[in-house]
Amino acid sequence: MEMQMVGCPRRAHRLMLKRLHAIWWQLELPELSESQLLPARVNVQPPFGMGDRPDPANDVLGMRRPLLQHQPSRVPTRRRRRRRKTCVRLTGEIKADLKFKTAGPGQKLSEPSRVPKEKPKTEATPKPRQAPTDEAQMAAAAALARMELKPKAKLPSSQEAIKNQVRKELMAEAAASEKGLSEEEKDLTSPDKEGAAAPSVSGVYFICPLTGAVVKKDKKEKHLREAIQSYFSVDPVAASIMEIHTFNKDREKVRVGVETMAKYLDNIYLHPEEEKYRRIKLQNKVFQERISCLEGIHRFFQAIGFETKTLPVPGQETTEEYYVLKEEMLTKLEDLKDYKEQLLSSEPVRAQLDRQLCVFKPSPEAARFELPNDFYNLTAEEIKREQRLRTEAVEKASMLRTRAMREKEEQREMRKYNYTLMRVRFPDGYILQGTFYARESVSALYNFVREALRDDWLPFELLGPGGLKLTDENLAFNECGLVPSALLTLAWDAAVMADIQASGEEQSGSPLKPELLSRVQTLS
Repeated sequence: MEMQMVGCPRRAHRLMLKRLHAIWWQLELPELSESQLLPARVNVQPPFGMGDRPDPANDVLGMRRPLLQHQPSRVPTRRRRRRRKTCVRLTGEIKADLKFKTAGPGQKLSEPSRVPKEKPKTEATPKPRQAPTDEAQMAAAAALARMELKPKAKLPSSQEAIKNQVRKELMAEAAASEKGLSEEEKDLTSPDKEGAAAPSVSGVYFICPLTGAVVKKDKKEKHLREAIQSYFSVDPVAASIMEIHTFNKDREKVRVGVETMAKYLDNIYLHPEEEKYRRIKLQNKVFQERISCLEGIHRFFQAIGFETKTLPVPGQETTEEYYVLKEEMLTKLEDLKDYKEQLLSSEPVRAQLDRQLCVFKPSPEAARFELPNDFYNLTAEEIKREQRLRTEAVEKASMLRTRAMREKEEQREMRKYNYTLMRVRFPDGYILQGTFYARESVSALYNFVREALRDDWLPFELLGPGGLKLTDENLAFNECGLVPSALLTLAWDAAVMADIQASGEEQSGSPLKPELLSRVQTLS
């Protein structure tokens, strides 16, 4: 290519470079295969200014000549834009055409607008329902049983309503505690109790282990104290030990105090000649913190042979009180050792819960329970705990709770009951009733039923609400949801009953003991 160099040579050189740039970008090279690239390469050199700096050693023109294997063809930018606009325009026209064709029949602008007619819906023929399987029936029975166990009371809907309800209940409890109304007066003044049916039991009763007397729940503590006080005339040492273990509620303090007293008695038994071991300073810090605070401790020291004396303090002019062992007790050191063993091994005197066993004739009212206030009454500590739990319930009412949280709250709701009334219905319709602790295991109910049978060797099962079997006897009643009352059904072992019938032995009458049937009652 010949170029006319006019004017300034530098200007001509710049024009030549611009033309070379234009020619370079308009080149269209054919696609070469790998075999064609190996023997020979296309020598395409970019003009000066498009690559690196010129290398005078490689070319006389001052251009670097790198070998390129392949350079793809470039389509001008304007042509690509025109093609893209054409595609977009054609796509929009196709969509508009489809929309116009599916819009339905047209109408004139002067005509009123018409509502498109809806196509009549074809009613699907209902498919016949299949009978539920055995697994589905068992699951439904279990679900119904859980629904029966849950309380039926309707909870307030809003958080403000919940707060008002809790506030009313707390105010009612505070007013009742201030007035000091007896349980009988509460029953008379309460409007909910008007016209109510007679309670299923008259209350919760206990058996005193010392006297054998049956006393009501609210009189249990007083009767135990009177029984232990009267036992002082029989055995003062045993009575004082029972007083220490029974009337001091803090078991840790009792343990520490008893161990400290045992050390005192050990020192006397091992070192009877040492006078310092036979004297106990009443103002001693250890004695005051561990021993003197326990109820019945001073009676115990007096019963085992200690007497109170005021003695001078060695090295001081003041006097203090001491427990001093009597001289005649030095000849009875073995008795001191026995007193120590008895003190360490004793347990609190606890009144036993009276089952109040009753047998009722077959009745359709077996599932109806009217419980007295003893099943619901709480102590002062339990009332404080209940108030705290209700306050927490108000705060949690507006929160989303998981299934585990709901189950935990249900278990806590069950734990507020101390007692439960259980009824067991036999196949012949007779009903056996008894009172149990809510935290007792189901095995206590099995033993209770077995003791009432005429043939206690017959195997049986107890079925809860919904036909659920109580297989795990180690579970407590409140864990099974059998509080504050429940009706269970007794079912004999089918294999054993088949063997009895095959042997020709027929059971005549009720399976309960005759002495229980002699005092059968009618359930009202």
